[in-house]
Amino acid sequence: MSLLARIPSRFLPVIATFVVFVLTFGAGSVRYEGFGTAQIFANLFIDNSFLIVVAVGMTFVILTGGIDLSVGSVVALSTMIAAATLRAGWPAWLVMIAVLGTGALLGLGMGLMIHRFGVQPFIATLAGMFLARGLCFVISVDSVSIKEHTFRDIATATIELGNVTITYSVVIALVVVAVAAYVLHLTRFGRTVYAIGGSESSATLMGLRTGRVKVGVYVISGFCSALGGLLFGFYMLSGYSLHAVGLELDAIAAVVVGGTLLTGGVGYVVGSVFGVLVLGTVQTLISFQGTLSSWWTKIFIGVLLLVFIALQRLIVRRRPLRPSPAAALS
Repeated sequence: MSLLARIPSRFLPVIATFVVFVLTFGAGSVRYEGFGTAQIFANLFIDNSFLIVVAVGMTFVILTGGIDLSVGSVVALSTMIAAATLRAGWPAWLVMIAVLGTGALLGLGMGLMIHRFGVQPFIATLAGMFLARGLCFVISVDSVSIKEHTFRDIATATIELGNVTITYSVVIALVVVAVAAYVLHLTRFGRTVYAIGGSESSATLMGLRTGRVKVGVYVISGFCSALGGLLFGFYMLSGYSLHAVGLELDAIAAVVVGGTLLTGGVGYVVGSVFGVLVLGTVQTLISFQGTLSSWWTKIFIGVLLLVFIALQRLIVRRRPLRPSPAAALS
């Protein structure tokens, strides 16, 4: 029996994403001098820490077979709330609580629409996307600079790890990934998430609290989007209504490329992190190349999405990929 045949099928998409990342980063290291340094690798996390956090929340949603189109707009709304309230003189800690609470509240509203009223996730989160983006323009149509010293101190602070420098945003993103992995794999809530994605009707018949968990994943997604918005605010030091346009598509792409099935039931947050790193590596390669348009990133991501969706379909046809709810809870 070959080594590939011995690997559980649910791990294959994640392994494939890791291989793509290694090959892409390796190709850049060979092609461009200075690309393969530790600092460039660290910069992938620095430049994409907000997307990692948003992708973690999206992973929870997609694992249940849902989707969240509002995340980009919630990120923009979070930057606008932070910038506007800081300009009004609110203390930084209260601003952060207000931003995170707003994101969680929007997620709760969309989750209740989906669970209580049977609205399709696509429609409910599309409404949330328009609501959040509209509220951005209500606050201000212009960019609002963040000048508050606490936010600027956090944004500019660095951590030295030998010859590598990272920001506190990277630490926050990695903590979120670790907590999400713990919740998904070592708690009843997480196992119920997988069970719903495997078969919601079976999970309900088993007596699992599917309703609470379905609402809960959208609260988590809203919270992660708001936290991602704070990190984006640290990164840009401004709030703007047109921040993060299309970010929801990047998050979905990262999660799918990371090996999470769009139909739910199979996936890992670590895979989503690798998906973000692949996207970030492509953007960095284009920056090093210097002559290609940034739109080539979108082209590459589109091709990669098609390849990984095809890979998922092949794996599903060859052998069962989705665990049963009973297996998910064992």
